[in-house]
Amino acid sequence: MFTRDEFEKELLTSAVEMNQDTSLKEKALGVFVEADKHRWIHQSKWMGEPTIQLTTDLFALQEMIYETKPDFIFEMGVAWGGSVLFYATLCQAWGHGRVIGVDTYMPEDLKERLLSHGKISERITLINASSTDPATVNFLREMTKGSEKILINLDSSHSHEHVLNELRTYSEFMSPGQYLICTNTVIDKIPLQAHRPRPWGPENNPMTALKAFLKENDRFEVNKYFENKLLFTCNPMGVLKCTKRK
Repeated sequence: MFTRDEFEKELLTSAVEMNQDTSLKEKALGVFVEADKHRWIHQSKWMGEPTIQLTTDLFALQEMIYETKPDFIFEMGVAWGGSVLFYATLCQAWGHGRVIGVDTYMPEDLKERLLSHGKISERITLINASSTDPATVNFLREMTKGSEKILINLDSSHSHEHVLNELRTYSEFMSPGQYLICTNTVIDKIPLQAHRPRPWGPENNPMTALKAFLKENDRFEVNKYFENKLLFTCNPMGVLKCTKRK
């Protein structure tokens, strides 16, 4: 029988071994590429709304939220709102935190659905604007003034220029111990999606932006705990943890 500490140590060792198994990782990526043709990452829902994220990535975010108990969670890119509701549900369960969703496209019926869940919805603020608009940034800066516990998930446009701009902008909100997630870095590892054309692809995606950002900013490191254990993920190398103050 394991003690809990022994079990956790065994998990950490196994995760490192799994991450070093290049054959297994290649097979997993192959499954990801083929399953994406069937909108695999779009299939999961929370409270009826599509999350547009893999369940493994959502559970990883749940761990980050539980660990840090942020005052604010930024979701850049609301889409159909399932992930915003997921974060707000966790905040309501733990009795702390607010979720701020930012997107350039936010139809009224979506707002109505997201804000129709009582106490959970009271923890949600929606901003219909660009995440990199100075007015948006200033509003968020004022709203979160004094807080050092902010978790940020960057999941809007996935072009190199936009993501790098977001990383530079929102890294300024971060304090040591807090998580900044650069999503969809997997785009750099998969073939061009002929079945679902997008303006981003090789040499123009979140991974290229992330690598450029890490070269110019030494306040963040790739979190190995999540990097090792997430075999199926949209965000390889994308979970950053702030390690230094500005």
